[in-house]
Amino acid sequence: MAKEYFLYCDESVEKGKFYSDFYGGALVESTHYDEIIKALSDKKIELNLLKEVKWSKVSSTYLEKYMHLIDEYFDFIKSGKIKIRLMFRQSAFEAINLTDHQKDNGFFLLYYQFIKHAFGFSCMPESEIKHPKFLRIFFDELPDNKLRCEEFKSKIYGLQSLNQFVYAKIQIRREDIVDVDSSKHVILQCMDIILGSMAFRLNNMHLVKPEGSRVRGKKTIAKEKLYKHILAHIRQIIPNFNIGVSTGGDTDSRWMDNYRHWNFKPKEHRIDESKFKATKNPI
Repeated sequence: MAKEYFLYCDESVEKGKFYSDFYGGALVESTHYDEIIKALSDKKIELNLLKEVKWSKVSSTYLEKYMHLIDEYFDFIKSGKIKIRLMFRQSAFEAINLTDHQKDNGFFLLYYQFIKHAFGFSCMPESEIKHPKFLRIFFDELPDNKLRCEEFKSKIYGLQSLNQFVYAKIQIRREDIVDVDSSKHVILQCMDIILGSMAFRLNNMHLVKPEGSRVRGKKTIAKEKLYKHILAHIRQIIPNFNIGVSTGGDTDSRWMDNYRHWNFKPKEHRIDESKFKATKNPI
């Protein structure tokens, strides 16, 4: 029988001071789907988190609850039942020689590259390419007009004709590429928290103080604590993990790794020195 994979995708911080264009994905094989949904949904009820959880809602009041929910989520990441990939771009490396089409469609072009490459479908071992598999893709509501979003989905649909997808026997049905309401998808919600935490820390948002104040706000402090909690989980998977660097490893690891980052650098670029961090704060 054909396998089926669910890929939940989201984006964050299009223009950051130091890092921009954040994209995140959570990949789940259908055989684990019901188990994951039940466990995460039950955990939310246990913690009295009855509404949507997301990075923007992190506060000192909800910090401990969010930590417990993330603990549950990382249990599935560590077991390999959820695979997480994040992609972002260092703002100092600015793409050059872009066509008008590329400038106008940068958001979607980067998103396409993320889905095409980040999970390493072409690096699947022979034991996993014997049978066909379907890929269902769920986007958190895309921030553009309907026509442009449909054109993008058509490009995603065309991925299955590329060599690496043919090799992996991955098929995509057009009706399986959809926008979703993240409040109804707990896997997507938890991935948003991880994605948001990385955008927060890479852009030094943990140092921000309210105007006129000499101390940081309670919400900022809570977010930094949750980021550190998430980082501790990642470093249990990958010791000494650096969040701002592309995850290394051999070719097979692009598919096999449970968690990876991709610092995307345009092939043709110029460097804007003003967008590098002035100091190397430990990550």
